[in-house]
Amino acid sequence: MARTLKSDKWLLGATLLLLGISLVMVYSASAVWSGVRFDSPYLFLTKQAAFIGIGLVGLIVGMRVDYHFYRKPAFIWTALAIAVILLLAVFGFPKINGTRRWISLPGFTLQPSEIAKLAAIFFTAALLERRMHRINELKYALMPVGIVTGVLAGLILLQPDFGTSAALTSVALLMVFTAGLSFRYLAAVAGILLPAAAVMIIIAPYRLKRVLSFMDPDSDPTGANFQLNQSLIAVGSGGPWGRGFMDGVQKLFYIPEPHTDFIYAVIAEELGLVGATCILVCFCIIAVRGIRASMLAPDRFGVLLATGLTAMIAAQAFVNMSVVLGLLPTKGIPLPFVSNGGSSMIVSLVAMGILLNITQHASAVDASGKARSVAHTATEAELLGAQG
Repeated sequence: MARTLKSDKWLLGATLLLLGISLVMVYSASAVWSGVRFDSPYLFLTKQAAFIGIGLVGLIVGMRVDYHFYRKPAFIWTALAIAVILLLAVFGFPKINGTRRWISLPGFTLQPSEIAKLAAIFFTAALLERRMHRINELKYALMPVGIVTGVLAGLILLQPDFGTSAALTSVALLMVFTAGLSFRYLAAVAGILLPAAAVMIIIAPYRLKRVLSFMDPDSDPTGANFQLNQSLIAVGSGGPWGRGFMDGVQKLFYIPEPHTDFIYAVIAEELGLVGATCILVCFCIIAVRGIRASMLAPDRFGVLLATGLTAMIAAQAFVNMSVVLGLLPTKGIPLPFVSNGGSSMIVSLVAMGILLNITQHASAVDASGKARSVAHTATEAELLGAQG
């Protein structure tokens, strides 16, 4: 009888706990705001429940589909084509909050940059698996990754969305480094990208203002620093145990749209240090178990894919929490599995499903290795007994 493959229970448990917290805290953060603006305090709770439901279906599918499917050229090029088409399509839709990052559909807005991150990870993992034996050859290995990543990141940057563009590029660089890229080449790439990022910040007044405001938090308390200041007030007023569920103050029209990018501040205010630490621990578990999955993956593709997926989720989470706590300049990046939003929630859960599938294969290899070890030990014992 075939042995049932087991997923990493820690990864799955941390994810499900975050989803439960998301439902509770999205309602708490949005009820009053949604009731005033849309005359329905349950609007965002209903939407979040639907997003989580769809995402869980994607997670289950991801767990059941062998991750080697994602290395097939037909799948990869189809995913890249869809990502590029959708990234171009956003420019045909009206701006939302001054940017063109979403495709407006009936009852739902699709954010193509989330799909682009997954497509880039699939492509990079598959290509590097085949070419990592010559990883330091520019034209053979690095240039294809650079071109695909550059096209996707460039289209995202035009929306404009500097944060997601930088995140996609950083994940690709981490995967290339994991594949064995020499430090000198990594330093050379960093030497090109960091000045380029500085230029992109300087030429965009609103980005430069964010950075300057971050360096001097008291410079513009009612302007550029308003959102951060309100976030820090929420975090500070929560204390060890919090004000209590639904008793937060800063969500009441102080923090703009508190159910999205700054939901961590609402959690810290209402659930205190205990609640905020619980979220942090969950993401630490995801990061550690994701790294473990990468280390135990049975092949190079699994190693690189697990690395990319873990980085995509964990890095985004730590950046979001750092922004809320004033450790990084303000940037609109959702907290995975927690913030209200369809595209991020669904893509993150699909990514987690794929990562869990990798852990299934890793556990199978680990178990078979232990079985061989036990059998070998038993054989040695029998031989020694016979000799005795």
